[in-house]
Amino acid sequence: MVSSHEIVPEFARNHINLASAGLGAQAIFATDDFFAPVERMLFDAPAVFIPDKYDDHGKWMDGWESRRKRGPGHDFAVVKLATPGIIYGFDVDTSHFTGNYPPACSIEACISETEPTDTTAWFELLPQSALGPSSNHFFACGDKGVWTHLRLLIYPDGGIARLRVYGEPWRDWSQIPVNEEIDLASALNGARVVAYSDAHYGALHRLLSPGRGINMGDGWETRRRREPGNDWIIVQLGHPGQISRVVVDTAHYKGNYPDRCSIHGADLGPVSGGLSQSIVTSSMFWQEILPEKKLSMDAVHDFSSTDLVSANRVSHVRLNIFPDGGVSRLRVFGTI
Repeated sequence: MVSSHEIVPEFARNHINLASAGLGAQAIFATDDFFAPVERMLFDAPAVFIPDKYDDHGKWMDGWESRRKRGPGHDFAVVKLATPGIIYGFDVDTSHFTGNYPPACSIEACISETEPTDTTAWFELLPQSALGPSSNHFFACGDKGVWTHLRLLIYPDGGIARLRVYGEPWRDWSQIPVNEEIDLASALNGARVVAYSDAHYGALHRLLSPGRGINMGDGWETRRRREPGNDWIIVQLGHPGQISRVVVDTAHYKGNYPDRCSIHGADLGPVSGGLSQSIVTSSMFWQEILPEKKLSMDAVHDFSSTDLVSANRVSHVRLNIFPDGGVSRLRVFGTI
């Protein structure tokens, strides 16, 4: 298991998981998933191990697990990504699979508007690579193609706890009308979290996910602040634009929602993943977009253009919460 932030590669820190079930990724086929259904492999939460949990097929495992192969060949699973995207790397996670992990895997990809068939052309992104027990296995991907589906091949059988595919959603922005309002802060449009003051609870990446939060763990929540100041989170928008409307959703946060919020923003142009500290420093001088507004528990707060004080083009926004608490979803609507 990965226990240190320093050994997580940059592609896993700075890009979204295109294989996230929470974003809409789907496992659409597996040659065999007798012991554990392939859908679990795409769950967002870290895999867990429950010592005394069994089902009709044997030991319950949190991931995808095929039965022991007794002949030639190997198993594979096909995954539809949450959105077409460019892939920068993979995490093939065998957490809790110790005597039943595959010794090796490879990954192929295709681009298809429909479900792949026997005639679909697949392209190798990861050659056959060794796997070990109960570990994260990070593999960089140098291919810069746009892909819609992946095929994970395991040799010859066994269990994978989680498959994470780190990349960048692809959109043909030239096809978006300049006056069309779009959620620039949606992860499916390429938005991502750059930095934050604290994220002790919940799952901060879910702040930019579609839909409303399903519970109090499905969003960004900070610890209780015991010193002066306030908490904040910085988001790089999927595309620079002029903001017309902001939605701050405190779904399921009742005794721990922020008292107030505000938003600042700036147009920083193209920024590489390694400049997050520079962005944090510069954010002290960003323009105010939404002045401080009161929030309430478990509610959708829709701030219209009349609530905004700036209409300048921005590429990054900083959501400030006062003094601390939880926000389920952030939507930043605007035109490109």
